[in-house]
Amino acid sequence: MAMDVHVRDLRYFVAVAEELHFTRAAERLYVSQPALSKQVRALERHLGVELFRRDPQGVTLTEAGAALLPHARRVLDAWSEGAAALEAARVAARSTLVVGMSTSPGRGGLLPAIRSRFTAAHPDTVLRLRQVSWEDSTAGLADRDADIAFVWLPLPDAERYGWTVVAEEPRLVALPDTHRLASRPEIDFADLLDEPFLALPAGAGPLRDYWLALEERAGRPPRIGAEIAGTEETYEALVAGLGVCLVAMGNAPLITLGGVVTRPVRGLAPSRFALAWRREDARRPLVRAYAEACRRVAGGS
Repeated sequence: MAMDVHVRDLRYFVAVAEELHFTRAAERLYVSQPALSKQVRALERHLGVELFRRDPQGVTLTEAGAALLPHARRVLDAWSEGAAALEAARVAARSTLVVGMSTSPGRGGLLPAIRSRFTAAHPDTVLRLRQVSWEDSTAGLADRDADIAFVWLPLPDAERYGWTVVAEEPRLVALPDTHRLASRPEIDFADLLDEPFLALPAGAGPLRDYWLALEERAGRPPRIGAEIAGTEETYEALVAGLGVCLVAMGNAPLITLGGVVTRPVRGLAPSRFALAWRREDARRPLVRAYAEACRRVAGGS
């Protein structure tokens, strides 16, 4: 016998069983009495048993109905708890903002300052930080793992996103301290053209090209010494002499630990670090509030 019944049918059954009166049960359920009677009959046919005796004296439970009642109540209670848990999850989702990043923004305590300003205005909102591999230059925005993210420009599919620039920083070159150019206080980019470069994964799209400075190479293809997808990989590749790489000034402390130095580079436009979001989410209150907090902190207000 098939036992897959709807929660609605069990709710109708329990209401009639508790009221022992179809009209009162219908009023309690805010349905018409004929519709309730029809639905209970359909349930009885589905189960293959009579749940109620109907006679001029009133309605009573059959033995089968009495056996089903406590189980039906438990199912309804469990469903109510499940529905409450689901609603709580929905509320939590609405009051949670996931902030993506591929490396910590650092930069003079930028992140704690934004968090402090944002949570002061939205104390009930949970901020979650999500670290993302350098393979995803959108830091979680593209696959919706993040609601808002700290990224480097340019972004792939840029028309999908809005952003506010947090910082413009010179691009430095990082290289082993034993490198032939390491003794120079400043390096011309032309002197780096023949050097092997550490490159972001191909999936990083235009950001890979940007950190290889393709625009400044005048069509001269770069030599790729190795691919890197994280800070530790970058440091290890530099120490191993696999190549040099360009790095934003604010990120230089992450890789100049020992055996690696950075030098200013002449002939390169500055990098742009930004807070970005999907354009479709631009009107979400929490996204707008976090972006505004970021603008104020970055602007020093």
